[in-house]
Amino acid sequence: MSAEDLEKYETEMELQLYREYRDVVGLFSYVIETERRFYLANDYQIEVRNSAGEIFFELTLRDAWVWDMFRPARFVKNVRVVTFKDINVEELTKAEL
Repeated sequence: MSAEDLEKYETEMELQLYREYRDVVGLFSYVIETERRFYLANDYQIEVRNSAGEIFFELTLRDAWVWDMFRPARFVKNVRVVTFKDINVEELTKAEL
């Protein structure tokens, strides 16, 4: 497989992922962004934790969709993310969709 073929494949995968996102975004209430992933979810919980003086966040999502073109299944029932970085949560309104 040439570099050009690989680039074409990745471009097609990204386009397919965007189309899937566009089709499913109306099923979810929140957009949640971490430093590693982008999620759509209908329920979330953020817990601030402290361990040995280090502050971190534990994010739990239910009924979620993961923006990741390399995942074979993007719909997940439960997701748990532990991070030291910021978490951005936005509530979607039906007018935005």
